[in-house]
Amino acid sequence: MKPKIFISREIFGEVIAFLEQHFEVESNQDDILYEGPLLAEKLAGKDGALILASDRIDEAIIAACPNLKAVCNIGVGYNNIDVAACTRVGILVTNTPEVLNDTTADMAFALVLAAGRQIARGDAWIRQGKWQRWRFMDWLGPDVHHATLGILGMGRIGQAVARRAAGFDMQVIYHNRKRLPPEIETRCAARHVSKDELLRESDYLVLMLPYSAENHHCIGAAELALMKPTAHLINIARGGIVDDAALVACLARGGIAGAAVDVFENEPALHPGYLKLDNVVLTPHIGGASRVTRLKMARLAAENLVAALNGQPPPNLLNPDALSNRT
Repeated sequence: MKPKIFISREIFGEVIAFLEQHFEVESNQDDILYEGPLLAEKLAGKDGALILASDRIDEAIIAACPNLKAVCNIGVGYNNIDVAACTRVGILVTNTPEVLNDTTADMAFALVLAAGRQIARGDAWIRQGKWQRWRFMDWLGPDVHHATLGILGMGRIGQAVARRAAGFDMQVIYHNRKRLPPEIETRCAARHVSKDELLRESDYLVLMLPYSAENHHCIGAAELALMKPTAHLINIARGGIVDDAALVACLARGGIAGAAVDVFENEPALHPGYLKLDNVVLTPHIGGASRVTRLKMARLAAENLVAALNGQPPPNLLNPDALSNRT
């Protein structure tokens, strides 16, 4: 008998067909959001799960699903999964790193341009019928070329953003807890600085941190107060890294010039103050949303699940200690 799996959200048909070669598959192509007991009910009796960031795998669900052997996340971040609890009972947890680096970096740079050059505001202005005539002194925003790009969290996506900045002759500075090797700094034409210097000097500050308890509200009122009044903040990392209430208040009083936000606390809900501002660009968590990239992510997650349930270490195993705890 084939192992049983549950696919938590709508995904590509070709990936489902691939998984059906290996498993008895129950898929949620109606894209219903199952949470808590409803998700536990769907996972009951299943050997594996293919999930997304919207699906919370916590201790209660783990306790209710004793057959579960593998949870494979379609995404790089995995703060929706209690990895420690999975490890204790031998559930293998995987993610899908690397495949979305360039797509997310493209989006980050698109947001830099959209925020700096007032693209969303200009689009709304025209659609609202407010453009009556062209004026030489209107819409005088900042340049992107020759500006200072700051990157907080210089992993592979941050490095890809830095490389794109070269085409705009930007000065690139970054902050990591651990400085990058000199050869990578040279390749990215980037200079390591303290966090405070990054905040003070950046014209465009791009956030590329993973979410963790340590990084929760890494950018709040105190950090925003260090930024230039002409600066723009770009959050394409994870909701919760920025204190959204503090950012809304800062934008409303002109503490910084603008922002572009792709990820939010408690998304898809968002702070209602964002909708009252015209100096923030809002996008619905689409940093990695190209068809090619999303298909690669789903396929990689599926390959992780096949390996995990066939007794092999998955390519992107996050908790190797779980291997020794498997029953």
